[in-house]
Amino acid sequence: MGPRLRLGGIAHGPALFSRHIFGNKGDQVTDTADRLEAQGIHAVVIRFAGDSGDGMQLTGDRFTSASALAGNDLVTLPEFPAEIRAPQGTLAGVSAFQVHISDHDIHTPGDEPDVLIAMNPAALMSELGRLKSGGTIILNTDAFDERNLEKCGYEADPRTNGTLDDYIVHEVPMTKLTLEAVTDLDVKKRDAERSKNFFALGLICWMYTRPLEPTIDWVEEKFAKNQTVVDANVLALKAGHAFGETTEMFADQFEIHSAPQDTGTYTNITGNVATAWGMIAAGQQAKLPIFLGSYPITPASDILHELARHKNFGVRTFQAEDEIAAVGSALGAAFGGALAFTTTSGPGVALKGETIGLATSMELPMVIIDVQRGGPSTGLPTKTEASDLMMALYGRHGESPTPVIAAYSPSNCFDMAIEACRIALKFRTPVILLTDGYLANGSEPWKLPDPATLPDISVEFATEPNSTDANGNPTFEPFKRDEILARPWAVPGTPGLEHRVGGLEKADGSGNVSYDPENHGLMTDLRQAKIDGIAEDIPLAEVDSVDGAKLCLVGWGSTWGSIVAATQRMRESGVPVDRVHLTHLNPLPPNLGDILQSYEHVVVPELNKGQLIKILRAEYLVDAQGVNKVKGLPFTAGEIIDAIQTMTGVQA
Repeated sequence: MGPRLRLGGIAHGPALFSRHIFGNKGDQVTDTADRLEAQGIHAVVIRFAGDSGDGMQLTGDRFTSASALAGNDLVTLPEFPAEIRAPQGTLAGVSAFQVHISDHDIHTPGDEPDVLIAMNPAALMSELGRLKSGGTIILNTDAFDERNLEKCGYEADPRTNGTLDDYIVHEVPMTKLTLEAVTDLDVKKRDAERSKNFFALGLICWMYTRPLEPTIDWVEEKFAKNQTVVDANVLALKAGHAFGETTEMFADQFEIHSAPQDTGTYTNITGNVATAWGMIAAGQQAKLPIFLGSYPITPASDILHELARHKNFGVRTFQAEDEIAAVGSALGAAFGGALAFTTTSGPGVALKGETIGLATSMELPMVIIDVQRGGPSTGLPTKTEASDLMMALYGRHGESPTPVIAAYSPSNCFDMAIEACRIALKFRTPVILLTDGYLANGSEPWKLPDPATLPDISVEFATEPNSTDANGNPTFEPFKRDEILARPWAVPGTPGLEHRVGGLEKADGSGNVSYDPENHGLMTDLRQAKIDGIAEDIPLAEVDSVDGAKLCLVGWGSTWGSIVAATQRMRESGVPVDRVHLTHLNPLPPNLGDILQSYEHVVVPELNKGQLIKILRAEYLVDAQGVNKVKGLPFTAGEIIDAIQTMTGVQA
């Protein structure tokens, strides 16, 4: 299961990591004899789609895990129905999982799937438009009856009316074959049918030479309390694999070699899990207890679920009755000397706004993690968007400056969680960390870091008085600042350091309630200057540059992968393009203005209607142009390239 790891002096063994580890990348568990005739390919994009009850997320996740074990690079895109219980067999109930696997470095889940596995007509209708022309379709023909065709709006059977003429179609009676595979088990027909996703998984594993053993081990562990379920799923998995091996339907079997990677122990990690692990690591590096006050909300809830598993690392999780109580509890924990977090999505940030402003006034370290989703209001709970930037920057009343940073990939969520804590603790301020639904649920291989490389973000609490009163007696001034304008952090109950904080404006230094206009202006300026000063404590913006580039792509958040892929494609076609990706959004890197003003074209792809671009235009007076998408889906590289060509005339 890989070596034991130490974070902050506390051993991290299998309790934290072993559930996700697939061994050293490059180790392949595949029978050589089964692969002798396999056709070598460099990459493939596969999309599993079916009803929300068909287990497509599980199927995709298991195929991804097998591919990680085989050493491939990979990026995933899970997509969930917006309705919890959408009518079965309807378009609203389609659940999909896309995975891109390769023998080289990749950054996106793929523009177009090469293979579509459709478990019913609704899945076919919903997902066919994504499939590349000439792509492969594998249909569960048992679901293509008149009733299911009508449910999703097909007036005629697409298998016979020419709809699929441009594709390679394989019709497989998956439900029937699954029932035949488990016929000797004492299992009800309805329960047996649920294993058909494992039949599909077995077939795809055969097609792309994925080992079955990791999936079998997972099934035996997951359903250990129900041997019948174990047997049914394993038999269905093996039946799908055997079908691919014995039928003459499939002309080729494919093999994708492992991608070159540094030696080490890797795990396939999602953004939410990486965020939770980053929070744990930050607690160890800060030598502070961790407190999370949270209210469940899609797509952020998995951070709470994951963090709650690790109380042995000094973690305390509190599921509050609402968003306001959640952030209030986190602020109370910060006052008490804990490393405090609250997790939410856009609607929750709106509710937490007053308390975030209170944390700004009290100048206490607290991290607000916003896993963005489509809006406004309830919006698109299961879809991605990056439209909370303006709310993060300005969504509080009064002058309430708050640092804002953003993760750019699932694994980068780990680093950004630590960075958010570092800024919060050092500068005594709330910090907002932005991720989004795509990062939260998507996954990629991640090399477990050497704990010795993690930053020391420990803090020293105030333990002694820092001033004297008019009579020369020692006293404590809670707003007496250091060279970076951070105030001291004193744990309540420390003898001689009694003090009060709160939402009413405080006098500089003493912290007494003050209504003096000059003092309010001073405190407002000091709070802003402290946040502005963070710009000197963050990395400079880095340009991925080539000779002759007159166009620069500027991105933030999860647009990173698509921008990288678009940049690579344009360069390969002979068009020099540079790119800058921002992780620190308030304050911005101090060298960013000079960088942007050196280009003829600045293009900003965003999953919103143009929020960062407003900041760049206002701050640096550059004629930046936006590429915007608000469809609940991430960019494809092709969309960015097409937009650049249309706007600037630069042809790839």
